[in-house]
Amino acid sequence: MDAAARSPETATSNILEVRNIEVVFNHTVQVLRGLSLAVAAGSITALLGSNGAGKTTTMKAISGLLGLENGAVTGGEILFNGASTLNVKPHTLVRNGLFHVMEGRHVFEDLTVEENLTAATYARTGASARDFDRVYDYFPRLKERRKGLAGYLSGGEQQMLAIGRALVANPRIILLDEPSLGLSPLLTEEIFTIIARINAEQGTSMLVVEQNAAMAFAVATHAYIMETGRIVIDGPTERLARDPDVREFYLGIGEEGTSRDYRQVKHYKRRKRWLS
Repeated sequence: MDAAARSPETATSNILEVRNIEVVFNHTVQVLRGLSLAVAAGSITALLGSNGAGKTTTMKAISGLLGLENGAVTGGEILFNGASTLNVKPHTLVRNGLFHVMEGRHVFEDLTVEENLTAATYARTGASARDFDRVYDYFPRLKERRKGLAGYLSGGEQQMLAIGRALVANPRIILLDEPSLGLSPLLTEEIFTIIARINAEQGTSMLVVEQNAAMAFAVATHAYIMETGRIVIDGPTERLARDPDVREFYLGIGEEGTSRDYRQVKHYKRRKRWLS
């Protein structure tokens, strides 16, 4: 059954739909195999999976960046606001309201914080000082450092800046790829608190790829879990949090409620019912 069709929301309420896509690199290497997912308008949806499962490839397929790595969507379709994104240039998708905050932050290190935010205004018309004030309201530390070079910010502050650039572009949906990568637990909690606040106050939809499954579950209402290029299980996070496989292999909680190290179980054999 199509994973997008299993979403608790109706098709008309989904801001993003990925329908049975296939992705191939260098005309030979298939990475995604019939992957489907949906993001309901105004929601936060999590996409989880081990390293190499295809999460970042999925994000790049949605935002139109596969061509930079000699990759292509060779089957299926991707709909944003009901219109196909295939063959649409990445900058056009940004102007239409789809912003991808890539893994590793990718700020302009030789520009100031303020210049980084200014660069994001080129993605839209009618940007004003109020858009900068909104970013500084969510991230007061960026206001304190607005005249400083982005390259001298801490990892957490650079992540704040990357999300701030997305906000300046006034997106309808933000794709967040590993927002907690390299951050301390305290900064990770702060970033996810702000992500939840942006969603609640701005109504911005989000698709979040995150290794910290517990943190992703804390903010998302629906989650998809990937393995080897396809979705193996999905559902409301409240239900998945009770699934014994998810608890053990993604939340690190054993059957008796004891915490377990994911590294000890990462080479597990997936239960057959995940494939049904």
